[in-house]
Amino acid sequence: MRSRYSAFVLERGDYLLSTWSPEHRPSEIVFDAGVKWLGLAIRHYRPIDSAHAEVEFVARSRLHGQATRLHEISQFVNNDGRWFYVDGTML
Repeated sequence: MRSRYSAFVLERGDYLLSTWSPEHRPSEIVFDAGVKWLGLAIRHYRPIDSAHAEVEFVARSRLHGQATRLHEISQFVNNDGRWFYVDGTML
């Protein structure tokens, strides 16, 4: 989760796509121009089984002077020892 947040901060779409589960991966990543990321807080991590986990997080940002909080529970799947983002539920 932290590496994906860092990829958003650095606008590394290639990394985000490579860590996204192929079954749910978008064709491209479009970044909002002018977003300033302010921090990430991991609220909860829950292993479901050896191949699935959930991560609840809050990512804070500012766009055009407006503060925003992205609060999500993300689903991850482990494939051959590597974790991939599947999807998330916004809270």
